[in-house]
Amino acid sequence: MEPKKRIVSIAISKKKGTRKTPVGAAEVAKDHGILGDAHAGPWHRQVSFLAHEQILEARKKGLQVDFGDFAENVATEGVNWKHLPLGTRVKLGNQVIVEITQIGKECHKKCAIYYQAGDCIMPREGVFGKVIEGGKFRCGDEIMILDE
Repeated sequence: MEPKKRIVSIAISKKKGTRKTPVGAAEVAKDHGILGDAHAGPWHRQVSFLAHEQILEARKKGLQVDFGDFAENVATEGVNWKHLPLGTRVKLGNQVIVEITQIGKECHKKCAIYYQAGDCIMPREGVFGKVIEGGKFRCGDEIMILDE
């Protein structure tokens, strides 16, 4: 039986390049992103995703990291983000739909996260998307891959 796909953490920050602070729920605006987050706005990386399994792997390597430490907006269980094709639409909870627009990212310089955590896995493991349908979601909500 396939593991349940669900949201285990939601995090936001006021400034780019910094760790994010976990919150229990979020409101998301269409074509904008998570309200109150520095990465929201009219571009293709409005929401970032990271598998909780990857955070656990970083811990096994000795990094003292937790949710939000890699500046991810949404940490999940049961989703292999890197293997979803660009254009895949994902439903978060009952309302929010995000389209995958980028897998990984180029880091032009080592950010604060790298220096604080000792590594940043977002360039290798992070996935980014734009909001197609806004609404609210919370920790524990299910994730549905709409294009499978």
